[in-house]
Amino acid sequence: AEWSRLERGITQRVKALEMYLDDIYGDQEILRDGVIPRRLVTSCEHFHRQAAGINPPNGVRIHVAGIDLVRDAQGTFRVLEDNLRSPSGVSYVMENRRTMARVFPNLFATHRVRAVGDYASHLLRALRNAAATNEADPTVVVLTPGPFNSAYFEHSLLARQMGVELVEGRDLFCRDNSVYMRTTEGERQVDVIYRRIDDDFLDPMQFRPDSVLGVAGLLNAARAGNVVISSA
Repeated sequence: AEWSRLERGITQRVKALEMYLDDIYGDQEILRDGVIPRRLVTSCEHFHRQAAGINPPNGVRIHVAGIDLVRDAQGTFRVLEDNLRSPSGVSYVMENRRTMARVFPNLFATHRVRAVGDYASHLLRALRNAAATNEADPTVVVLTPGPFNSAYFEHSLLARQMGVELVEGRDLFCRDNSVYMRTTEGERQVDVIYRRIDDDFLDPMQFRPDSVLGVAGLLNAARAGNVVISSA
């Protein structure tokens, strides 16, 4: 019962955050109506004017949400942080669960513990559903900064379990507002990018010009509706 209540509350919270992002990067009605002071939003370092006007094909901006919860001294759950850009850590949850299942098999045999092993299949379904094209099998990639990143283990694990390519910025390029991947068989258009790099490094044409981790022209391709960046 406790987890069901948490699940409903977190779902409601993410829906509210989705509506908030849709508005501040769209019509900005809550700013015009004074619901939230404009200065509070525009002065935030995580508000990127470069992303204004980008409308996801299916209306979803938050494909993955990492909601950090804590329990206070009275036993009440509190939200510590909403991480919507590139939440990290699920791979450790999956690996810890596998270890616990081996060490404490009776615990899982006698209690109704919700499985986490199917996370990758749920993630892949969400990413495919986000695609702008009508293709039955859109091309999805995981964009990583590379093996020196602290979360690279997770990037490679999720890509492997989803059965998609793990790519770095140098593996992708933009042409005519579309994104392509370099493969041994030639160019292949990319429909969805599950990005695991920070905003500032995503597109050197829009953010940090010295970035070698992102893809030049990526935001223009997203604005044209030819690729979906998750989460953006």
